Amino acid sequence: MATPATIYALSSGRPPAGVAIVRMSGPRALDALALLAGRQPEPRMATLTPLRDPADGSLIDQALVLSFPAPASFTGEDVAELHVHGGVAVVEALLAALGRIEDFRLAEPGEFSRRAFDNGKLDLTQAEGLSDLIAAQTDAQRRLALAQAGGRLRDKAEGWRSAIIALLASVEADIDFSDEGDVSSSDPAPAIERLRDDIGRLLDDGRIGERLRDGLAIAVVGAPNVGKSSLINALARRDVAIVTDIAGTTRDVIEVPLNLGGVPATLIDTAGLRETDDIIEREGIRRARARADAADLVLHVVDRPEMAPLGQVVVNKIDASGQAPGQRGGDLYVSAKSGAGVDTLEKWLVDWAISAVRTDEPPLITRERQRLALGQAVERLDDALAEPDLVLRAESLRLAARSLGRVTGRVDVEDILGEIFGRFCIGK
Repeated sequence: MATPATIYALSSGRPPAGVAIVRMSGPRALDALALLAGRQPEPRMATLTPLRDPADGSLIDQALVLSFPAPASFTGEDVAELHVHGGVAVVEALLAALGRIEDFRLAEPGEFSRRAFDNGKLDLTQAEGLSDLIAAQTDAQRRLALAQAGGRLRDKAEGWRSAIIALLASVEADIDFSDEGDVSSSDPAPAIERLRDDIGRLLDDGRIGERLRDGLAIAVVGAPNVGKSSLINALARRDVAIVTDIAGTTRDVIEVPLNLGGVPATLIDTAGLRETDDIIEREGIRRARARADAADLVLHVVDRPEMAPLGQVVVNKIDASGQAPGQRGGDLYVSAKSGAGVDTLEKWLVDWAISAVRTDEPPLITRERQRLALGQAVERLDDALAEPDLVLRAESLRLAARSLGRVTGRVDVEDILGEIFGRFCIGK
């Protein structure tokens, strides 16, 4: 079997910066550290040392270096980190020097984490949690990602899997030793039902994890010229949508990210709802209705109260009608132009967002892949309950355990590894 290449990459942000961190992992990582630093530093102890290009001995930078011999490292391989000044020239010189070392190559996106998975340092749910932690933009997303990276879903799935394997062993014993008087047989159905119900309760979570990870969708709809785009700009606190007096200006969907009290959300500006012969505008209206149907919340903007709202009514242009801002009878009264009442609308949105994802602790499921695998486990447990034949019941239990193994990556995951780790940045 060929020796794996040693990989390296810039693991910190793009220079210039105060400090840049270059990470190496693989069989020659510590050798390269000795080549650059002239010595092998004490493991896991930060050491200040000059780094020199092995090709000509020229000084690259004064650096803080660390070594993590295998297996006590993030990837499970020998790992070294070089903390240098974050100037463009310094980083380029260091990466060029590493690139000239034999059996060294630049890491691919997510390759450090992929090696950690391959070496048993991470399971798939933890890797997904790390990816989400890097991408987190709100406090709620950060806490959700930390819980996942800490192994909460892994621990649950592995606990269920172990329990199913124990039940499977009991059923197989009944099959193999059914004529032995000293082998006691007990009905596994109650235990199977408890497992099925436990997993079912987790699945019945309103998809809070996915909604937190991806952000709540808020569609802003209404007739042309009621001030939808002006309201979007007021909530975003910047000009993101075109505002004119011409009806039909917004023809496509415009999305604006919001942070609602730590909960991520996307504000969606849509085409004005009206009858039109314009083919392009008509397509925009069709998309607007589709987004409204799929949104977590619809803000129906009007310039006067309507009898048949599509969602939460926001009465705009109160500066022209002389109405007072605030909330009355369930409707919210604002002026996107003057800003009156917008703070009340913002508070209403924050309260709605927090209540929409409120839970005593971070949810366990954050991705459709996890939900599908858990759902398949429930289906197989249902099959086991319905099956009187012991051999077929054992097979259903085996398939249920296999489905739970897919959650953490124990089985049948090769086809999704590229998709998961390819979303990481290169230095991770």
